Amino acid sequence: MKKLIRPLCMGLIISLGISSCQKDFLNRKPLNAFSDADVWSNLGLVETYVNSKYRALPHFYAGSYAVRSGAESAVSDEGYNQFNYQNVFLWNNGQVSPDNLSLDSWSPYYTFIRDCNVFFQNISDVKGNESLKKRLTGEMKFIRAWCYFDLISRYGGVPLITKVYGLSDPDFLVARNTYDECMSFIIKELNEAADMLPVSYSGAEVGRISKGAALALKSRALMYSASALNNPSNDKTRWQAAADAAKSLIDLADQEVYSLYQEDYRQIFTKEFNSEVILSFNINPTRNNLNQFEYRLNLYIGPNGYHGYAAYVPSQNLVDQFGMKNGKMINEAGSGYDPLHPYQNRDPRFYADILYNGAPFRGREVETFFGGLDSPQGPIENWNSSLTAYYWLKYSDDAQPIDENVGGGQNWIIFRLAEIYLNYAEAAYEIGDEATARQYINLIRSRASVNIPPIVASGDDLLNAIRHERQIELCFEGHRFFDVRRWKIAMETDNQPLKSVKIIKEQDGSFTYLYYTLQDRKFLPQHYLYPIPKYELDRNNLLIQNPNY
Repeated sequence: MKKLIRPLCMGLIISLGISSCQKDFLNRKPLNAFSDADVWSNLGLVETYVNSKYRALPHFYAGSYAVRSGAESAVSDEGYNQFNYQNVFLWNNGQVSPDNLSLDSWSPYYTFIRDCNVFFQNISDVKGNESLKKRLTGEMKFIRAWCYFDLISRYGGVPLITKVYGLSDPDFLVARNTYDECMSFIIKELNEAADMLPVSYSGAEVGRISKGAALALKSRALMYSASALNNPSNDKTRWQAAADAAKSLIDLADQEVYSLYQEDYRQIFTKEFNSEVILSFNINPTRNNLNQFEYRLNLYIGPNGYHGYAAYVPSQNLVDQFGMKNGKMINEAGSGYDPLHPYQNRDPRFYADILYNGAPFRGREVETFFGGLDSPQGPIENWNSSLTAYYWLKYSDDAQPIDENVGGGQNWIIFRLAEIYLNYAEAAYEIGDEATARQYINLIRSRASVNIPPIVASGDDLLNAIRHERQIELCFEGHRFFDVRRWKIAMETDNQPLKSVKIIKEQDGSFTYLYYTLQDRKFLPQHYLYPIPKYELDRNNLLIQNPNY
């Protein structure tokens, strides 16, 4: 969404401490802000208002905003954050509570929802191009639907608020709607948005929310709704709805709108607006309304030996899940895995996603062995080194520096076609169509830049293969945290110790690998949902807390 979001100061600006002898001073309009009346009488300003609400959508490091996709990796089994950004250790240690919060999204999202409601309250009275008004309305319906979808994915049912409360309203307190009521509202919003939005954009508008984005969110939402966490009776009609939603987007893609990117796999995450991307959040450093932390992706994932912060790093747990080039898991008979050379002959996505000891990177080999340039004992900013001996390579852009004063130009992908194929495969499996499930998972595995053997499994083995494919294909993209919850397997995955490796370089140049626990982790049954924040319970006595908090 390049160059979409421009700074905008909303609301009335009141200047204080002005000279009483300037009788007309209070009647002057501020030169650096717009009043509400200005905004809702000028369609151009309305578009700028809409642009500013794109901040509700997920991006790598969202600061005080709603979504922090990097941090979600560190509270799943795929990663670690040594600096405890956003208090992620509360999740890791099983200590999240209503007044001890991590990754809390309640207040930020309801702020965006209110902004959306303000738009809907005013847009009909704005004069101007009706086609543009329709498109902006579709974008705002999508943004409000996203906010509610992500809220219910974290908290369960939440209050559905679709009006702007004023001072004359007698009661501001609203009880929680059920999960299903919220989901019905979300799907209604997305159906309406899809009918209002264009299939594609051109020129400076490329990257805006499109019809495909609305269908992609609908696909994800209905799949979450059909999963065990929200569908304990395993109602197959929910899975059919999820399959139909994914297929509708696949049919759109087949009209040459989207396609799996076949060239260098790494470029999916560095080449903005490539054929696979349905919606992404642009973190172009030229955008001056972003917090300085929000565009420095290269810095936050970079190795210390290159002056990176190594804030978000992969776990040994994830590394062990990358199979071999021959399609077998590393512990499977006939895999060819060599524990003395553990990084040889792995799934090609391993080399695109993970920086490991000996990996070529920016003109030299990565050194995560004990005492190496990129290790905790290294000579360069060793306090910023990875404690797992791995770094993210996915999203790292060699064309951009690793520099705290210079941002990167990567787009943070929100939806891409590979996810929709995996959604369709999972839903097809659940409704008994195993052939279709295998077809779409194998389209991903057979892409030119991956090209690993097809999945031929059936039954439970096929379901496990689908889940494993999501773990690998979508790693570091904010999915794993939610997947293990919706599948109701987090008691297994997130109660496992987070593993690391100590690599010793021997005198003959060979390496010894010593695997150990970096962090013991604890997941309790109540952690399938977030707690309703105590600050919100204190303000609204109609809210009922989630169980066991």
